[in-house]
Amino acid sequence: MNCIIIDDEMMARAIISQMISSRKDLNVLEEFSNAMQAIKFLNHNQVDAIFLDIHMPDFTGFDFIQTIKNPPKVILITSDKNFAIEAFEYECIVDYLVKPISEDRFEKAVQKLRTATTIAESVVKSSDEVTATDTADEFYINIDRRLIKINISTVTLVEAKGDYILIKTENKNYTVHSTLKKIEVKLPKELFLKVHRSYIINTKKIIDIEDNSVLIGKDVIPVSRANRPELMQRLNLL
Repeated sequence: MNCIIIDDEMMARAIISQMISSRKDLNVLEEFSNAMQAIKFLNHNQVDAIFLDIHMPDFTGFDFIQTIKNPPKVILITSDKNFAIEAFEYECIVDYLVKPISEDRFEKAVQKLRTATTIAESVVKSSDEVTATDTADEFYINIDRRLIKINISTVTLVEAKGDYILIKTENKNYTVHSTLKKIEVKLPKELFLKVHRSYIINTKKIIDIEDNSVLIGKDVIPVSRANRPELMQRLNLL
């Protein structure tokens, strides 16, 4: 895994770099004394993990995480224990190390990083690969570092919401960082139809159709003019 270190203390950077160097699966690409330098680097380079100091002049570690889009996995480093609760409000943060850091504690953090990276890679692979058949009964989503199985037959609709999608099922709703395009290839075409640029629906869950909208459960879903003909062909009309 390619890593960067962000810490305004030169000695702290040297200690972390030395600890990383003894682990064959970790590689330090760069070290930075301030967050702005790291942001410029990340604009043109991809990394797997960041070892990040919380306390830095003018720009805290939390400010840094909020600034970058789709942050990689982060291990926070600080001399203050009081930020632990706030730290774990961020999904990208996998562990929280308090200075001075022991080798044993550092190894535990790295193991958490490995586990989180493995889970993330499996989710990305599952999202990006087109299934060989449309007869799959389920797919998995990543929620708070857990893989949750969704039975396809229970999905009523999927709605695009910016960089996320809302998956509605008969029992529960899930918000996932993904796109309609990624989930569309996982849904069987005989059941699901993209009726609008922001919606995919389970055609078997339609309760009513009126003008350019359909009712699914309590949700009124718009149907675009371009997609309406295919929807009408799907219906078993008398």
